[in-house]
Amino acid sequence: MAKVTLLINCKDKSGIIATVTNFFHERNGNIVYIDQYVDTENGIFFMRLENEFSSEFDIVKVRADFEKEIAKTYNMNWKLFSEERVLKMAVFVSKYDHCLYDILGRYKAGELGVEIPFILSNHKDLEPIAKAFEIPFYHVPVTKDTKVEAEVKQLELLQEFEVDFIVLARYMQIISDKMISEYPNNIINIHHSFLPAFAGAKPYHSAYKRGVKIIGATCHYVTAELDAGPIIEQDITRISHSHSIKDLILKGRDLEKIVFSRGIKLHIQRKTMVFNNKTIIFT
Repeated sequence: MAKVTLLINCKDKSGIIATVTNFFHERNGNIVYIDQYVDTENGIFFMRLENEFSSEFDIVKVRADFEKEIAKTYNMNWKLFSEERVLKMAVFVSKYDHCLYDILGRYKAGELGVEIPFILSNHKDLEPIAKAFEIPFYHVPVTKDTKVEAEVKQLELLQEFEVDFIVLARYMQIISDKMISEYPNNIINIHHSFLPAFAGAKPYHSAYKRGVKIIGATCHYVTAELDAGPIIEQDITRISHSHSIKDLILKGRDLEKIVFSRGIKLHIQRKTMVFNNKTIIFT
C-alpha cells in the first residue's frame, strides 16, 4: 500500500477541498487524514492531506496530473510526498552533547523515521558519540580565515550524501546565506527562548540575575536574519527564586531536547508549512 502526503496553499476560493479530494477519489485513493486552515486576514487557504492507494500508484504521473488539472487553476504552491522515500537528516554539532544524545537515542529507538548519513562538527569533542552510534563523523574546523573553505566542504558532504534537511544540535556557528538558500526551510535550529532579551554566551546567568519566573526553548527554521526564522515548536517551565543557575541550565537543556525533538518530528511528518515567516503546524 502506497501512502502520499499533499501540502498546498493558495488564495482561498470556494470548492478547493471538494476538487482536491475528488481528484484522489477518481484515482482509487483513500483519504485517511485531512486538515485545512484559512488565514482570513490574508485570504490564504492551507491544507494537508494524507492519502492511501491499495493498487499500483505512479507518483510521477499523479504529480503531473495534479499540476495540470488543479494546481494551475488555483495557482497553488504545493508538494506531494511519498512515504516510501525516507528523508536524510544531517546533524551539525559543536561541543554541547545533550541534544545530540537525545536525537541519536530517538533515532536508535526508531522514533524519528529518518536516515542520518553523517554527523558534522567544528570540533572533535563529540566524535566518540558518533562512533558509539556507528554514524560517520566529519570534523570541519571553522575559523575566521577558513569559514568559506569550511562551507564548501559542508556543502560537498551534503550533496554527496543527498541530504534533505539539516538539524543544528547546538551548532555554535552562524549559517551562511548561501547554505540557507540551498536548504530553504530545511535547516532546523534549537535555542533557549531568552533571545533576544538574554542574548550572549551566558543567557541563564543573565536570566538568574533578573529573577525570571519561566524559562523556555524555541525550535525554528534558520533564515538569513539570525534567530528570527519561522517558529516550529516552543515550550516553557516555571522556576522560582529557590532555583540556582545550575538548576536553570539543567531545566533549560531538558526543554531544548524535548522541543527540538518535537520540531524535528513535525518536519519529518510533513506537518509544517511556512508562509511569510510564519509556520502553519498541522496536528
